[in-house]
Amino acid sequence: MSQLEKIYGVHAVEALLRHHPKRVKQIWLAESRNDPRVQTLIELANENRVQVGQAERREMDAWVEGVHQGVVADVSPSQVWGEAMLDELLDRTEGAPLLLVLDGVTDPHNLGACLRSADAAGALAVIVPKDKSATLTPVVRKVACGAAEVIPLVAVTNLARTLEKLQQRGLWVVGTAGEAEVSIYDQDLTGPTILIMGAEGKGMRRLTREHCDYLVNLPMAGSVSSLNVSVATGVCLFEAQRQRGAKAKAAVKK
Repeated sequence: MSQLEKIYGVHAVEALLRHHPKRVKQIWLAESRNDPRVQTLIELANENRVQVGQAERREMDAWVEGVHQGVVADVSPSQVWGEAMLDELLDRTEGAPLLLVLDGVTDPHNLGACLRSADAAGALAVIVPKDKSATLTPVVRKVACGAAEVIPLVAVTNLARTLEKLQQRGLWVVGTAGEAEVSIYDQDLTGPTILIMGAEGKGMRRLTREHCDYLVNLPMAGSVSSLNVSVATGVCLFEAQRQRGAKAKAAVKK
């Protein structure tokens, strides 16, 4: 059991059962839970021959740090993608890929929210540096509401070198910076694009900024000077999705 990790929350556990059932070794349900969502989990577990047990909520509270919703699963350790797997992913992808890079985002709640937005906006993968960055944890999976089991999280040793390789493959690097003169809404995001979001406060690191083809800002109309990085990421990703959807519709009309 020591080699297993505990994933908690209805969405995260359901996503694991649907996408990576072999990783799930056992599911624990609070004795008080008996509702349609739990029945769905039980059915998925039975289909994949995963054992289901019951436990007291107080016992489950001691297992995890966070709101487990009466659902906890013992699973094999999280898998983070490597740089080689990123190349394989791009090789089998048609059309213009959209990649999200998080440069120095260390808060697991922000990473989880960014994974959720990236999946919802149709991003191909999320890239982070191996050092000084949040990685997959039970908290990240809980906040991501299942997205962490679907969208690849790629950890790279040298982010600047990775960006160079991706540029050689024809991807354009768009970095976000408060002092940039061009708005995200005026930047073409319909081609093969890498969107870079920096850490809150510090922004992108110098080497990362130097590898950007374009710098854009997110216009602020109120009194605050910036947004939480996960909120800003969602806005930028869905602007890219909006532009791509409009381009696709225009192509159909022609």
